[in-house]
Amino acid sequence: MPRNAPSPGSVDPLDLRGVIPPTITAFHDDETVNEAATAAHAEFVVEHGAHAVFPLGTNGEFPLLSPAERERVVEVVVDAVGDDVPVIAGVGAPGTGETVRHAERAAAAGADGLVVVTPFYYPLDDEAAVDHYRRVADAVDRPLYVYHIPPLTGTHLSTAAMADIAEIDGVAGLKDTSGDVPWLGQVLADNPDLTVLAGHNALLYAGLELGCSGVVSSVSNAFPGLVVDLYEAFDDGDEDRAQELQETVRDVVNAFDRGPYMAGVKTALAERDVDFDPGPLRDPLRTMDDGETAAFVDDLESIGLL
Repeated sequence: MPRNAPSPGSVDPLDLRGVIPPTITAFHDDETVNEAATAAHAEFVVEHGAHAVFPLGTNGEFPLLSPAERERVVEVVVDAVGDDVPVIAGVGAPGTGETVRHAERAAAAGADGLVVVTPFYYPLDDEAAVDHYRRVADAVDRPLYVYHIPPLTGTHLSTAAMADIAEIDGVAGLKDTSGDVPWLGQVLADNPDLTVLAGHNALLYAGLELGCSGVVSSVSNAFPGLVVDLYEAFDDGDEDRAQELQETVRDVVNAFDRGPYMAGVKTALAERDVDFDPGPLRDPLRTMDDGETAAFVDDLESIGLL
């Protein structure tokens, strides 16, 4: 259990804490799912200290996968690491019925918990958002974790709506990638029984300071040891060291931002000495070209990570 880091919420049966990478979906060159590499990436982050894994998040390219592909990704990740750490699988979709079907398939595939992003494309009012989470929670016997990422979904939950969602039986936690520190602080104060996970790379240290029990970081997909070291420094009470590592995470994010959206993680993995091929992003997402890759590698070498 944590020493100085915040503890998970009392309603969270998985006791999620620490570093939870949002693992990749690896593809072959023809963009079919590379199941072996997808499983190997989950094994890679666990071997480097991850406390749980989160397949089918943003880095897992879930909106670009078919329902059958999504179910199979959960199966291979559970088979690879499910005996070692909790597997919380993304099940989000624009519609409630579709989300329920994804949730049922992920539960059948062995996921320990389900991460439900706020429905995207259509804006939601508070009543619609609360009803969405209630219907999903009623449909499956797995703990649910709200995934709040307004820049990509278009819906910024009010703190009142989040409090109502937290009262739903089966809702165990929240992964917040809003970047809205006052909102996150208010949610932590209003809902002390929830597990809350910091999901913004720039705010991993700040999230732990506010009371988040863990972090979900795209940087931890490529450099899991860096983010695990940050968390462990914080848990050891060495806040100066944790802040220094947060600055290194910031430098990595700046390097990631050189190239197309989301290309940094797979490019970094391809440049590391790993025993699997992360492959390309699936269209319409674009990988880095040769010039972008060369500049990116220079950045990572200057940080001391390659």
